[in-house]
Amino acid sequence: MALRWYSTVVESTDHKKLARWWAEALGWHVIFETDEESVLVPSWAAELSEKLDFHQVPPGMVFVPVEHEKVGKNRLHWDFAPHTSDDRDAEIARLVELGATVIDVGQPADAPWTVLTDPDGNEFCVLSAREQ
Repeated sequence: MALRWYSTVVESTDHKKLARWWAEALGWHVIFETDEESVLVPSWAAELSEKLDFHQVPPGMVFVPVEHEKVGKNRLHWDFAPHTSDDRDAEIARLVELGATVIDVGQPADAPWTVLTDPDGNEFCVLSAREQ
């Protein structure tokens, strides 16, 4: 038996705002929003989820409220990659325009990834373009 990766939970002092930011950044949909949580799923998930086996359904993102600000570096982070047909630099510029910040965490100057933070300071990377 294997577990299904169901969701990633992100704490935020403004969980609704951060969930909407990530929905815009990823092109995903907010499918549920209350004072206790906001839930995102990939835009194509609803169409495919009923056709897929339980273990193949993609994970979502859940944003929950907390009183405290983020402190310190994440111990986990997301890696996102554009397709080779996409303009990676334009995608990074779009994320920055939405409110992300490019940061230096000590990565090499020639690293094939760029480290950014979302508006709450959560680190994520945009990798070099990929075919799959």
